[in-house]
Amino acid sequence: MTTRLYSETRGRGPDLVLLHGWGMNAAVWRGLPADLALGHRLTAVELPGHGASPWDRTWRGLDDWAEACLAVAPARACWVGWSLGGLVALATARHAPERLSGLVLLTATPRFAQGADWSAAMPAATLARFHDDLLADPAGTLQRFLALQVKGSEAARETLRQLRQELAERPAPDPAALALGLDLLRDADLRAGLPDLACPSLWLFGERDTLVPAAVASPIAGLLPQAWIQVIPRAAHAPFLSHPAATTAALLSFLWELET
Repeated sequence: MTTRLYSETRGRGPDLVLLHGWGMNAAVWRGLPADLALGHRLTAVELPGHGASPWDRTWRGLDDWAEACLAVAPARACWVGWSLGGLVALATARHAPERLSGLVLLTATPRFAQGADWSAAMPAATLARFHDDLLADPAGTLQRFLALQVKGSEAARETLRQLRQELAERPAPDPAALALGLDLLRDADLRAGLPDLACPSLWLFGERDTLVPAAVASPIAGLLPQAWIQVIPRAAHAPFLSHPAATTAALLSFLWELET
């Protein structure tokens, strides 16, 4: 695998790898509070076909995306994944457990689509509609998805403005990468591997998230009893933007335990 993803690194200290969500880019992490950046080295990786990262059509599955991220990541780090980035981080933990000292899942889930035994998730019809709309209007579909991410948050208007601004700062995502990303959200199911997760994990959910319902916290606790799990009150799908203080406090508490 010779194609390399784009990444940005800043700060000094224990390594954190940051993976953004579907359709986004590394700019979403630039607004992280200084408390988190202080004392850590942050490596923000842009997912395949997102931002300045190239799109390689040979990257057809979740493990391919995980390998591409590993190729530009520090030798060992705590991985922080938001939404689709969380799914990729989970796949990385399964694929190369020796590379992860810890795992933080921001409004992420091992299975994004609803199933007979997994009700706290997006209806399959919602993902199918996004897929169909993407073919006809990629830019408009991305904007509608951004609006859905902030729906219900007490800071919805400001968070949506911030997401749109950050999306515009970087190159537009490749439509083929967006389509495959939706396929991964629709088809991936990593629940079976959770009991074997080798590193400590923190799962943060938004109380008002319409994409990854906070109710998923209960089945996650059943699958992974040792996990740290917290629901951010009044937050939607981007709590690190809408509720940075609460999100950062949870992250720093977890990292303190991880690093001491």
